[in-house]
Amino acid sequence: MVPAGLAWGLAGVVAFSFTVPLTRVALGGLDPLFIGAGRAVVAAALAAGALALTRQALPRGRQWLRLAIVAGGVVAGFPLLTSYALTEVPASHGAVVIAMLPAATAVIAVLRTGERPVRAFWAFAALGALAAVGFAALQGGTGGHLQRADVLLVLGVVACAIGYAEGGVISRELGSWQTISWALVLAAPVMLALTGASVATHPPAATATQWLCFAYLACISMFLGFFAWYRGLAIGPMAQVSQVQLAQPVLSITWAGLLLGEQITWLTVVGGLAVVACAAGASSARASSSRARTGRARPS
Repeated sequence: MVPAGLAWGLAGVVAFSFTVPLTRVALGGLDPLFIGAGRAVVAAALAAGALALTRQALPRGRQWLRLAIVAGGVVAGFPLLTSYALTEVPASHGAVVIAMLPAATAVIAVLRTGERPVRAFWAFAALGALAAVGFAALQGGTGGHLQRADVLLVLGVVACAIGYAEGGVISRELGSWQTISWALVLAAPVMLALTGASVATHPPAATATQWLCFAYLACISMFLGFFAWYRGLAIGPMAQVSQVQLAQPVLSITWAGLLLGEQITWLTVVGGLAVVACAAGASSARASSSRARTGRARPS
């Protein structure tokens, strides 16, 4: 029987794995600004309802500033940057670059919490970044230079990693689903203004399928998926549950092939496996160093 923490974590990862290919579909009839900001507005309405129904206490003092960091990375930065990037590259390409997210999150978490992992952690993290950038440059066909879309994807990964790491810390104080809910509510005014600007300049003209994809991005990718993911991390063990995220790029590439009919080349497969392997090595090295410190801290 699968442990509860791993089961919830896997449910969250499966939910997130559809984000890249469904964003690609929605872009067929919707402006990238509308997709990136509009889905946060819908999710914020759901979050406000959940917070009100359960009568959650308001965050205090500096918690609002920390929630702003979460919102800037997870609610605004990653959705907007990836939406624009996916107007220029296939979903499978985006999934490979985004595969460096687990390692990036681990690095930001180490810097945020002051951990001192072993050298192997930094080696794997650096190799993962190089593998992702190398793949992007080779597949882009630009003579070894990165495309604008790849720069946007990398910036999106960094923004999301910061949001994940800060969210993981503050969720110990506010609760897991409450953290993403408050971040959504906090970002709502800005996201609503951006959505209005998008509608004014590029009125939506989407098909029913494209609207359904947008609804998934708003309700699942931006909201309910976080419930499962953060619940899995809360149940733990966190080091093991976080490893499940390594399956996300593999699933995203699979959905891109099945749903969008994208051709999955050998370079995509090799690039994806290389990035995932490096991310797994970084996560394992970090977990091993954490266990070693815990073991030394125990009284004999």
